[in-house]
Amino acid sequence: MLQIPFWKRLFILAICVAGLLFSFPNFFYTSVEQHNDAVSEIEKMGSTPEREAAAAAWPGFLPNGLVNLGLDLRGGAHLLAEVHVEDVYADRMDGYWLSARDALVSIRDQVGFIERVENAPEGTLQIRIQNADAMPAALAAVRGLAQPVVSLSGIGATDIVVAGQGNAISVELSPEEKLASDERTVRQSLEIIRRRIDEVGTREPTIQRQGTDRILIQVPGIGSAGELKELIGTTARLTFHPVVRRAGSADANPGPGNIVVPELPPEGQAPSEFYVLEAVSILSGEDLVDAQPSFDQNGRPSVSFRFNPAGARIFGQYTSENVGALFAVVLDDEVITAPQIQEAITGGSGQITGNFSVESSTDLAVLLRAGALPAELTFLEERTVSPTLGQESIDAGTIACLVAFGAVMVFMFLAYGLFGVFANIALILNVAMLFGLLSIIGATLTLPGIAGIVLTIGMAVDANVLVFERIREELKTAKGPSRAIELGYEKALSAIIDANITTFITAVILFALGSGPVKGFAVTLGLGIITSVFTAIFVTRLIIVLWFERKRPRTIEV
Repeated sequence: MLQIPFWKRLFILAICVAGLLFSFPNFFYTSVEQHNDAVSEIEKMGSTPEREAAAAAWPGFLPNGLVNLGLDLRGGAHLLAEVHVEDVYADRMDGYWLSARDALVSIRDQVGFIERVENAPEGTLQIRIQNADAMPAALAAVRGLAQPVVSLSGIGATDIVVAGQGNAISVELSPEEKLASDERTVRQSLEIIRRRIDEVGTREPTIQRQGTDRILIQVPGIGSAGELKELIGTTARLTFHPVVRRAGSADANPGPGNIVVPELPPEGQAPSEFYVLEAVSILSGEDLVDAQPSFDQNGRPSVSFRFNPAGARIFGQYTSENVGALFAVVLDDEVITAPQIQEAITGGSGQITGNFSVESSTDLAVLLRAGALPAELTFLEERTVSPTLGQESIDAGTIACLVAFGAVMVFMFLAYGLFGVFANIALILNVAMLFGLLSIIGATLTLPGIAGIVLTIGMAVDANVLVFERIREELKTAKGPSRAIELGYEKALSAIIDANITTFITAVILFALGSGPVKGFAVTLGLGIITSVFTAIFVTRLIIVLWFERKRPRTIEV
């Protein structure tokens, strides 16, 4: 018999209602967008009458997720930048010169005078000593500065390679450290670019890595590619401040000469910790030469940092006078760490220890170095999409969807009559559920994404066609309507599953190996396959069962 249990009927109806509910905000896009922006501003900057009015534009008890519009639909700027990762090698060697000099000074009675070779190859540190006979001792002293490479691919390796010839010592980064350094440089560039763009409050920027040393930047709503390049070039503000005390909230009274600064919260959360700091900083990011993830003497992850000579003198004097006190590292008016000074740091370099993992120590090192871009960026591709062109793309995509929708519905009605109407109802639910899923995951819709939706509409009725044709075949064998419908669904199921699984695998491969527009197409295609299969196998069947139970026809025509 053609039956569906009551609990399964409720489950199917609940999923359909949820899909419609989550897709509903997209019909009131502007109001919901204003509501979301106002709520975010109230959480970050407090309430004002204007923000409260904007927040009231959409009921708070309804879902407020939207399908974000991509660059080609909203307008904005697109950049593809290449990071010159080799620029970092020379800076790293400049930082090592101070430590290598101090190590050699400790055995000056053996090596004699020490000087740096000015015309050394790019990315290489060369040091000349007076006494060539002391080369073994000099090499041992410099090699003692080597640190383990902090990366999964560099386990067991050290960060520098030290060699000697005649009275010259050569120091350069090891191949393993260069790979790890390249990775950190690109990650740091990503972090800086993201922080710079987030400060402007642009909506749903796309900032992602492409290949080994390129970064794709797409910012909807920004004026031009030139404006975006200027924004990326802005230098972050990194400062070091004495900590007066912890504060309970942002409204705490700091006292004269002090400021209240929030601690950098986890992503997506409001600040919960606050510090009272002296307003005058000890040092700025201009004095920081380098910061790298490392391990402390107990083998626990930490962060090592180096100052330039001027910064080293200032920091050495301050730490000598304030052992046991806290000092805060402030980036863009947020405390990213506030470690305790364990001992005087007089050599221009130090170590921040704490409850770090390898990942968190790497992230902190990235933030410490985020005062400026670590390497030069070359913009390989840039373009500006005007809001007018974006609106034209939306209009064209809407027309394409409506034409495809209308053509499919007309065909299904002409080909299958009443059963075609059932399939059309399921098709409407299918598109609504697709937009509901896109809203739930916060997907960004682009022109290729619209193409995926159009393709989904065309493919959505394939499963129904297979089922209806099987029902026709079963009716020819003189089976009753109920049995014909049941066998039609049973025998068509394997073909439906096979066809959609192969297409879904293709969508997964496109998402995994593609980038940008290709991923947008893959997302809408993959989600469209899921909703299409659900509506074809469950929703259409439920509609037919409800109709059959009500009408009890002796014969049916498909």
